[in-house]
Amino acid sequence: MSDQEVAALQKIEPFASMTPDAFSKAIPLHGVLQNDCRLLDLKKGDIIVREGDYGSSAFLILEGEALVSLQSLPAEVLGRDTGRKKGWLAAVSQLWRNSTGVETRNYDANRSEVSKIQDVGSREDETGTHIFLHDIPAVIPVGKSVALGAGEIFGEISALTRTPRSATVVANAPTRLLEIRWQGFRELMKRHEALRTHVENLYRENSLRAHLREIPVLKGLSHDTIEKLSELTIFESFGDFQWNRKFTSTKKKDILDRILSEPTIAQQGEYVDGLILIRNGFARLSREHGDGHQTIAYLGKGETFGLRELVHNWQTGEQRPWLLSLRAVGYVDILRIPTLAFESLVLPNIPKPKLPAPLPSLDPKQRQKHQRRAERQESMDKGLLEFLVEKRFINGTQTMMIDLDRCTRCDDCVRACASTHDNNPRFKRQGDTYDHWMVTNACMHCLDPVCMIGCPTGAIARDQESGSVTINDKTCIGCATCSNSCPYNNIQMVEINDDSGLPIVDIDTGKPINKATKCDLCVDQLGGPACQRACPHDALVRIDLTAPDDITIWSKR
Repeated sequence: MSDQEVAALQKIEPFASMTPDAFSKAIPLHGVLQNDCRLLDLKKGDIIVREGDYGSSAFLILEGEALVSLQSLPAEVLGRDTGRKKGWLAAVSQLWRNSTGVETRNYDANRSEVSKIQDVGSREDETGTHIFLHDIPAVIPVGKSVALGAGEIFGEISALTRTPRSATVVANAPTRLLEIRWQGFRELMKRHEALRTHVENLYRENSLRAHLREIPVLKGLSHDTIEKLSELTIFESFGDFQWNRKFTSTKKKDILDRILSEPTIAQQGEYVDGLILIRNGFARLSREHGDGHQTIAYLGKGETFGLRELVHNWQTGEQRPWLLSLRAVGYVDILRIPTLAFESLVLPNIPKPKLPAPLPSLDPKQRQKHQRRAERQESMDKGLLEFLVEKRFINGTQTMMIDLDRCTRCDDCVRACASTHDNNPRFKRQGDTYDHWMVTNACMHCLDPVCMIGCPTGAIARDQESGSVTINDKTCIGCATCSNSCPYNNIQMVEINDDSGLPIVDIDTGKPINKATKCDLCVDQLGGPACQRACPHDALVRIDLTAPDDITIWSKR
């Protein structure tokens, strides 16, 4: 933004009440507004955010009005794929009805597919592609929305926690918005007490209680106890929210350097200051081993750290420190229940049989015996564990892994994929390897799908029922935002062709039209992923790497 636009912003709330001296010289208030914000002028009907999308921005309404839909809008209005599973006859007939060409499309790609969808259209301006509703009352009936006016902020919780947008928001009049990237919004919260309090109160009011009840040890607590805990819980973030941008260079580092560069959430040997709940992201559990650090496991969303130490210290009166270290792998959001609050509100209300056993004796011989027993119980191959964590494959919920000792390179998996996708395979039988395991270049349908951030038409989205990430070919405009964001290079941009095999070109530019393609888990097939079903040697599996037990069982067959 220009200096004049920034100066105008600093005359309105909440920026008018922010003290420039509270900001650092390296990141002044003027710099945050100029570099992390932009002005958006929208027309009536423009969709600002969609329910289910992942975003990285919050929005402040400067002029006009926005409607928050209180009901889920139809998938086609949001740009989603509305396809359903094929019947058995259609599934069989595709064997002889598939196209013989490469990436053939039989629809008119020169005409905007978005504009063919009833109730929605698309338009371009200097800020990008905007999807709009032709008739707001027809899509969002009166009484099924909440109006937001000038001065109100929305989208901040999703932006700060990388969680799906909880509702669709549409401009209800010519509207001017200030879009604030998450980096700038965090800096504003850090320097402005009122804004931070406002955002934290919203989270406590709308989401925190539900998150606390996700913790198994808290499930039996009374409503009043949960209320008290929610008031005392601390929100913290570690690492880089946009970890994918540095992923390629980071994974080339030596493993020890990488571990030491990861932000420390809890340090082995230090005071246990509370129970930690992973709200978003992944964290590495490690212990000191000689001159380095050994990865023990990794924790994901909903898992806790520190319960055994807290229980032991409360029951025995000892003050044992953290037994392991906890570090952020990329980016982690946590909730921390302070030790005093946990000891006074939680532990007295839990039956003793449900509490973990006390820690082993500090007697050197007993400690060594316990450590040897623990090491025997840690059954996953340590090298495989390091490999999965350092490459961040632990992000994948449907990762394709191949046992190279069983694989005969027959390519039946590739042919099966091609036969179910009009002779266009959606993965490459190649990838990073450890020992005789290979993680293949196929979409992993990530727990943290950074590819979904910024899609202007909502074409890439997570299916709410299956959890798979799919691309609606008809509303994809070929902008490559998803492909550029995927840190695993699992989304390809391809030129599409007509039935005669000639490239389909844009009538305005004369250039070939590209589309984003990737594995869709054979979402429309009756039997699920064809690649796995076709493997004659049981060498290929689609596996949830966010669940360590699954990979342990598979790797030890």
